[in-house]
Amino acid sequence: MSRSMSKRVLCIANSAALVACSPVLVADEDLPDPLAAGWNGEQICELLHEDAHQRILRCTFPPGVGHEKHFHKAHFGYVLAGGKMRIVDDSGEREVDLQADYSWTSDGVSWHEVLNVGETTSVYLIVESF
Repeated sequence: MSRSMSKRVLCIANSAALVACSPVLVADEDLPDPLAAGWNGEQICELLHEDAHQRILRCTFPPGVGHEKHFHKAHFGYVLAGGKMRIVDDSGEREVDLQADYSWTSDGVSWHEVLNVGETTSVYLIVESF
């Protein structure tokens, strides 16, 4: 089952004027988010903080551990401890070596699965804005 996402436009306004509009990805089907998704029945990500504006997760992948098929809202990611990960998504399968202190931003991921195929534990922070 693949998860599809569609682009919508989100606009922010205050009482005086329209401030900004931006395309965002919106989920069309049900898959777990990164906090709900796990690996062999075990939770991979832990909730570090959540309020009305953001949610921060720490996701830990020992060697041989992955993350079942899930989606991501728009987010910022940061590598605390790097490693070699196999990623499968709608564009195929690839292996990436991520180093500590690497960061990225994403408009959202309709679905992917990951597996730590390296020899070290990889740890990531995911910051989602609401």
